[in-house]
Amino acid sequence: MTRLLACAIVLSIGCAPVDRDPALRALSPVPSPPPDPSNAYADDPDAARFGQRLFFDASFAGALLDGDNDGGPGATGRRGDTGTVSCASCHVATTDFSDTRSLNGQISLGAGWGFRRAPSLLDVGHATLLMWDGRRDSLFSQVFGPIESEIEMNGSRLFAAEQVFAHHRAEYEAIFGPMPPLDDAARFPPMTATSTGCSALIEQERRCAGVVHGVPGDGAEFDAMSGSDQDAVTRVVVNVGKAIGAYERLLSCGPSRFDAWIAGDDGAMTAEEIHGAELFVGAGRCVTCHSGPTMSDERFHDVGLQPTFVGTVFVDADDRGAALGLMQRDASPLRIEGTYSDGDDGRAELPRSDALEGAFRTPRLRCVSQRPSFMHTGQITRLADAVAFHVRGGDRGGFLGTNELVPLDLGPGDQADLVAFLHALDGPGPAASLRAPPR
Repeated sequence: MTRLLACAIVLSIGCAPVDRDPALRALSPVPSPPPDPSNAYADDPDAARFGQRLFFDASFAGALLDGDNDGGPGATGRRGDTGTVSCASCHVATTDFSDTRSLNGQISLGAGWGFRRAPSLLDVGHATLLMWDGRRDSLFSQVFGPIESEIEMNGSRLFAAEQVFAHHRAEYEAIFGPMPPLDDAARFPPMTATSTGCSALIEQERRCAGVVHGVPGDGAEFDAMSGSDQDAVTRVVVNVGKAIGAYERLLSCGPSRFDAWIAGDDGAMTAEEIHGAELFVGAGRCVTCHSGPTMSDERFHDVGLQPTFVGTVFVDADDRGAALGLMQRDASPLRIEGTYSDGDDGRAELPRSDALEGAFRTPRLRCVSQRPSFMHTGQITRLADAVAFHVRGGDRGGFLGTNELVPLDLGPGDQADLVAFLHALDGPGPAASLRAPPR
């Protein structure tokens, strides 16, 4: 057995002590995800298996709306098709749960075009506030976003709950207990893939032109239900989120050559990669935000990214980022302090300040070289260009808020070594058994 393999196997307890910079030691190894107090089923293997099945299930999706859904390789079907979008559509399991399907590998095409890049799900179990803007604070609440969004699944929580009742009732009840009688049409209006969500999309405004059915505030089916039945439907989808969250906690980049080098294998990295690592915690100042073993402080920063035309679809102007996202989180009944959560660890206690205007969450860097694009809109498509952007201190203007970056005195050779180091963060990714629906 080589020392590299041995170090990888015993990484959690370490190999023989070696002389490594303490700042680099703080970046390795990646531990198991911390407990998730919001989800009592976070580490339940049965819930994770159920969540894995739901992750690949497209039956929650309504009609495809955008004309770019033309049946080509970048789409999930043709405009008007139903039941074609799943979580796995924009988090492609075979490519480290990033969106490599949609055109240009930048923003995602679901029922319509999204406004931000779908981030990789690797090591998402370490996240606190989720989404690029922090508007979700738990994995269980995150699933409501795509289910109820007209540009993602174009479904609704009532339709999703009824689909679980119709197709997954036994597995659901084995974990979470009895479901409400969602086949009682007198209490729960029956929804179909064509009656849920939007029926049309105004191309100019990219907003739903019809009534969104089956969600709170729809003025129709959902609001006509009793308060207790509305709560029952919401709790079904909350449990769907808790099962999917349990599955997502299993998705990890895994140990890298950098981890083996930290553990004592001097041959695990090249001289260029080692120099890049030293720059990462030194003159490159990367570790200021990309801290900890997953290399993200899980906070929000303005890096001065000028809006541009993204994916031949739109210009990403006036995106307030966390300044708006955290307000949305604070107002959500699904927030971690609310009644649908199993506990609160104070993760949302961030100061609401002007610094959040135009700020976005620091992405994790494990397996970063495998991603098709970078930044919250994916407007940078090469890792070397992402490094160069940060080295030059971002753009000069055109963005909201105040740029936190400063220009760095790093030449082409230094930048190339930083890129080399980022490649050394690649791991094997999740096991093959996690990259497809369970048998």
